[in-house]
Amino acid sequence: MEILKCDCIGKVYGSGANQVRALDKVNLSVEKGEFVAIIGASGSGKSTLLHILGSVEKPTKGKVLVDGIDISSMSRTQAAIFRRRKVGLVYQFYNLIPTLTIQKNILMPLLLDKKKVNQEYFEQIVNSLGISDKLDFLPSQLSGGQQQRAAIARALIYRPALLLADEPTGNLDQKNSKEIIDMLKLSNRNLNQTILLITHDEKIALEADRIITLEDGKIISDRRGRCV
Repeated sequence: MEILKCDCIGKVYGSGANQVRALDKVNLSVEKGEFVAIIGASGSGKSTLLHILGSVEKPTKGKVLVDGIDISSMSRTQAAIFRRRKVGLVYQFYNLIPTLTIQKNILMPLLLDKKKVNQEYFEQIVNSLGISDKLDFLPSQLSGGQQQRAAIARALIYRPALLLADEPTGNLDQKNSKEIIDMLKLSNRNLNQTILLITHDEKIALEADRIITLEDGKIISDRRGRCV
């Protein structure tokens, strides 16, 4: 089942002599449950693509369908609601709210919508990520690896159609990086979670089912990874 479809996506910043073409006619299809890594040098367009897939930015041209819904034509308010409910975002620097406990950080997407918490699913996530004993802590009381696990839990709590991870190991040491990738693989397999991982590290990318390489805003390679 196709969960994501990009149809001839283009993204241009600026105008005239200052115009920069970040993405150029990107076509992409991802099936539900796939673990896809997107790699490329700095400036290749990979973060721009992730922001468009997460409805943070709009494409200049083309269409993006997530779970059958056209997100490229949404208003800013519609996109924000869609992002909270359908797209889990994990960033390099965690983006946890420093004044809230880990539990409230994880549950924030549900709390904003006044949704009832599925306690069994919540416990499954925090136990799988190894942070069930950290729920009453503040983010500053946790290590970087533990904060990133909390960020992944928050991204998963709404059972999103897509989990988008932008350099999630970029701020971590080698041991914590491996653990975070293992956690993503676990959620991919146990929860059938569709994951798109942005990374510049080909060694990390090899852990995915599929590796897409971007260069100058274009897909130049789409190959199978190690997990298949």
